[in-house]
Amino acid sequence: MKLKVSRKAHFNAAHRLFRKDWDDDKNKKVFGKCSNPHFHGHNYDLILSVTGKIDPETGFVIDLSVLKELIQIEVEDYLDHKNLNVEIEEFKNLNPTVENIAVVIYNRLKPSLENFDLEVKLYETPRNFVTYNGE
Repeated sequence: MKLKVSRKAHFNAAHRLFRKDWDDDKNKKVFGKCSNPHFHGHNYDLILSVTGKIDPETGFVIDLSVLKELIQIEVEDYLDHKNLNVEIEEFKNLNPTVENIAVVIYNRLKPSLENFDLEVKLYETPRNFVTYNGE
């Protein structure tokens, strides 16, 4: 029997959606106000889910305090109150869309959770979110 266990987290970050190889007009046409050269910010909500078997000794799929600490170190400390384009290495040459942010989060967490199926659900706004599970 497998169960999915989830933890919710939150971080704030600024970014600019644009391609360096496009001029300002094309960036504005494709990305709209999200291509503001002075950046803009979001209050991101993250739901991290791990799926696995219940450990018969502990009754846990995963100790939620372990999941809490991993999210704190690998996501919140790394991304919170940062300018993603400027301060985060992965986004030096990768457009920091919500899709790409979710993949970066997944890649940062997966090595510590390799024995589990992992799912990252990232809300950029209450109505706009993506889900990534490594596929």
